[in-house]
Amino acid sequence: RLPRLVSPDSDARETGDEAVLLARCCACPVMIGKNRVAAVRALTGQCDVIVSDDGLQHYALGRDIEIAVVDGTCRYGNGFCLPAGPLREPVARLKHVDMVVVNGAAAGQGEFSMSLEPLGLRNLQQETVTRELGDFRANTVHAVAGIGHPQRFFDMLRGRGLRLDRCLALPDHADLAALPADLAGSELVCTEKDAVKLWRHRPDAWAVPLLVELEPAFWPAFDALLDAQLSSPHGPETS
Repeated sequence: RLPRLVSPDSDARETGDEAVLLARCCACPVMIGKNRVAAVRALTGQCDVIVSDDGLQHYALGRDIEIAVVDGTCRYGNGFCLPAGPLREPVARLKHVDMVVVNGAAAGQGEFSMSLEPLGLRNLQQETVTRELGDFRANTVHAVAGIGHPQRFFDMLRGRGLRLDRCLALPDHADLAALPADLAGSELVCTEKDAVKLWRHRPDAWAVPLLVELEPAFWPAFDALLDAQLSSPHGPETS
């Protein structure tokens, strides 16, 4: 039943992989639901600030600050919205957001840059067991990625010196219950998002946690926006 509160041990097949990952990484309530307004109302009294992932197009949901993240590699693609192109809304929508963050490339005028840095490797069965990426450079490694841009994950691993014998690129949010048999017998590396589904089937695999790094100028700009909302005589948006 939705909206639904997600816990770190929720089944990703029922709640979605990203929600479980957020519940594990963030010490805060995580709520899912197609109706964003109902999900926010269910969180009333539990939080001071609510972040809605992929929420720009949910116009029924009141919002105080809008942050758009742009893929630095393909930017806006062919400039068309789905299904003709990759965009959910026209590029002109960016004129109305408060901040634009560019992932994986240099930021342009009025934008803020963001990068993802690997922290090492974490065992899927025992999260306290970690290793450095460099420890795997002499090994035969298979990599699995069921994310929006799997090649970016594979390129990152190769850039850290890993020799990838097999790269299995799957659709975003893919079910990992049945991996090909030829992936057995070697070290298996996956993304954190895939790890919340894969640990039941390959507990010997390793996840690659990522550290999100935003350029220093982002934080004072964000704090100023947040302070302006909190000090507004009308208060934060509540609809």
